[in-house]
Amino acid sequence: MTRTFFVTGTDTEVGKTAVSCALLRAAAGKGLSTAAIKPVAAGCDDDGRNEDAVALSACMTAELPYQQVNPVALQEAIAPHIAAAREERRLRAGELAGHCRGVMAAGADLVLIEGAGGWRVPLNHRETLADLARELAIPVILVVGMRLGCINHAVLTAEAVARDGLPLAGWVANQPGTPMACHAENLDTLRERLPAPLLGELPRLDPWDADEASKFLDIQELIRG
Repeated sequence: MTRTFFVTGTDTEVGKTAVSCALLRAAAGKGLSTAAIKPVAAGCDDDGRNEDAVALSACMTAELPYQQVNPVALQEAIAPHIAAAREERRLRAGELAGHCRGVMAAGADLVLIEGAGGWRVPLNHRETLADLARELAIPVILVVGMRLGCINHAVLTAEAVARDGLPLAGWVANQPGTPMACHAENLDTLRERLPAPLLGELPRLDPWDADEASKFLDIQELIRG
């Protein structure tokens, strides 16, 4: 049975890819096959590859071509709808969903679909990445960047996910930078206010290692039948 989740964040640069990679390695550690897709990425190297998509490829068990892991690779590291317009391309939730379904059909036990930025990042003048998750009708994993403002961002995102009719399967507290003041108190408040289980707290690791990070996660809520 394939379990598929959409990974979103409270903002950009909160560690969605780091958490996704850790989730993939945690699942592999339990003997599960894994696959991931970043349907749209903005910011690529000279070879047209995005570092987040490359990282996902390295951490999943499925062997997929880069173009399947990241079907829409936009050159500039700016808002996806703006990057697409500057390349005279148009992003559509339906087309992105088709790419995602191709990975979902590959038969991995766990499939992660990683968004870009936060829940309401625009795709075009009327659609956002939330419309992609809605079209796929899959549960959501929220990555909370533990920094000043995270409570407001996390609660608003959880409310938006619920309004869009999707379940919040769980959330991960990630430390993307210097530890915030009153970390424990903020974490307690998030536990009280987010309507989903805390899957784990990821500390800032230097150097970063997905296998080491996976040890801080409990994915039983995600993989149970």
